[in-house]
Amino acid sequence: MAGELLEWAERTAQELLSDLPTRLAHVAGVARRAELVAGLVDDGDLLIAAAWLHDVGYSPQLVRTGFHPVDGAEFLRDQGAPPRLCALVANHSCARVEARNRKVPLPWPDECGPLRDALWWADMTTTPTGDTTDISSRLAEVCERYGPDHIVSRSVTEAAPELLAAGARTMEAAHRSGKWSPGRSRTGAGRTIRRD
Repeated sequence: MAGELLEWAERTAQELLSDLPTRLAHVAGVARRAELVAGLVDDGDLLIAAAWLHDVGYSPQLVRTGFHPVDGAEFLRDQGAPPRLCALVANHSCARVEARNRKVPLPWPDECGPLRDALWWADMTTTPTGDTTDISSRLAEVCERYGPDHIVSRSVTEAAPELLAAGARTMEAAHRSGKWSPGRSRTGAGRTIRRD
């Protein structure tokens, strides 16, 4: 079942984001980053699936509210995706702050745990083109891209302490695990957390 979920997640992201090549490159990069820390969480396959699917709400055919985490989660729910996957997508990268600022209801609970933190870390350490970055640089890039007065910039600035803390917890867990070592992820990138 897990392998099927991963295949479905990747295929779905590729299909829905095929007309948005930069967004698809970002999503593929986030999935590669998620693979690196998948061994740290209770369901590494779910983490990687969420990484593939976290931005599908940008697909023009899915836009309902105009807020991509909610639009993506609603689509996944309608497709019969597991509720936990829907919640991870809906809440990725501290989306509740922007949802509140946009006055868009976000009815999925935020699980506030290692898997959620790892997803936020993977997203916030991946550039728009799928390359690796650090969280502070990514936050600065978002604010520069949108401009200081945009709701996205204001929201990520407000969420920055939580995003940085989630990233720090993920890296602390990686180092404590003793499994953070040079290696290859399934896609052949960088370091990986061994799944012993």
